[in-house]
Amino acid sequence: MIDEVRQALASVVAVPVTPFDEAGHVDEPAYGAVVERMVAAGVGVVTANGNTGEFYSLSAAELSRVVELTVREARGAVVVAGVGHDTARAVEMAREAAGLGAHAVMVHQPVHPYQTEDGWVAYHRAVADAVPGLGVVCYVRSPLVTARAIGRLAAACGNVTGVKYAVPDPPRLAELAGELPGLVWVCGLAEGWAPFLWPAGARGFTSGLAVIAPELSLALLARLRDGETAAAMELWRRLKPVEDLRARHSNGNNVSVLKEALAQLGVCRRDVRPPISELPDAERAEVSAALAGLRLDTT
Repeated sequence: MIDEVRQALASVVAVPVTPFDEAGHVDEPAYGAVVERMVAAGVGVVTANGNTGEFYSLSAAELSRVVELTVREARGAVVVAGVGHDTARAVEMAREAAGLGAHAVMVHQPVHPYQTEDGWVAYHRAVADAVPGLGVVCYVRSPLVTARAIGRLAAACGNVTGVKYAVPDPPRLAELAGELPGLVWVCGLAEGWAPFLWPAGARGFTSGLAVIAPELSLALLARLRDGETAAAMELWRRLKPVEDLRARHSNGNNVSVLKEALAQLGVCRRDVRPPISELPDAERAEVSAALAGLRLDTT
């Protein structure tokens, strides 16, 4: 299965939102609809409990249930479960994900304000060692994580299959991918950066936009794979208004824009949990315009 995960990561790695119902609980039927529409469109990898799924706003029970729902609704797609927090909890979540049928785990970036290379390696190794049968993806958001650190981890843990690289630095990614070609490098900055990190060595990209327009995310991947640079950039320009809206307020709109779009598409409610908030009316109107630009049916 680890080899299958490795192959699957070189694609669109979709990260669904977690819908909430009127009472503020996880809306399980709506979550199923979110996952089902992506998989039906051809998405082959779904990351449960990513940042776009409001990982840090969910309780332990909710995180577990979301993995369970994803495995049930993914219908053959590779399921990656986000894990994190303190080391013991990350290990527990990884083992639980394995028991629920996930195929891989994505280790969220450590949020401790003080980190060392040895500590970074030890944190990720604890998770990887706990689930030797699962693929492990490291989520790298800091330029301070070095090739040596990642290489040490990969050498010690054969199930470390890929890196979700979310640093907007194509030359740096090119260096890392060149030094560590045995790992699958995934653009962790979604469609907005995928065409620029692709030449540097990324062979897949994460996507929140896939929850509203999976066919367009897959089309971008196909154009990048085929080397159709002009066509890829033409599509990138079409997707850019959505990604720009999500990036507003230092990415504070990341989830809210997607949920607003899904609400306008009739898929789920727009509710989010603090510390993020729903969009004001003016930005809701911008989402409507962006959806029109994608030529999606909002009726």
